[in-house]
Amino acid sequence: QLQLVESGGGLVQPGGSLRLSCTASGFHLDYLDIGWFRQAPGKEREGISCRGSNGGSTKYVDSVKGRFTISRDYAEDTVYLQMDNLKPEDTAVYYCAADPPYGDRPCRLTDDYDYWGQGTQVTVSS
Repeated sequence: QLQLVESGGGLVQPGGSLRLSCTASGFHLDYLDIGWFRQAPGKEREGISCRGSNGGSTKYVDSVKGRFTISRDYAEDTVYLQMDNLKPEDTAVYYCAADPPYGDRPCRLTDDYDYWGQGTQVTVSS
């Protein structure tokens, strides 16, 4: 059974940076599409970035383009979300999700992934 674990969240001032990590047990992340999502209080869960298996497609929601970067470390079997120039509106619980790839389908920002982590809190506040 694939289990995902996020880490790296915390409290940061506006303009600061955090790097979130997503690791897995039970399967190698290399072979999976990975998505990062977030959910702020009172709001729906939002897909913010994804990366296809084996270095395939990469996507970002407009609100994080130019500030967030998704990457894979194949040696560590970890997917990262580097978050720079953080804003108070980035405050949310952040989740990573994984799904087996399907043919040539690019990764997606919709939340119909099969596997989810428990989330890590990111708070951007002065």
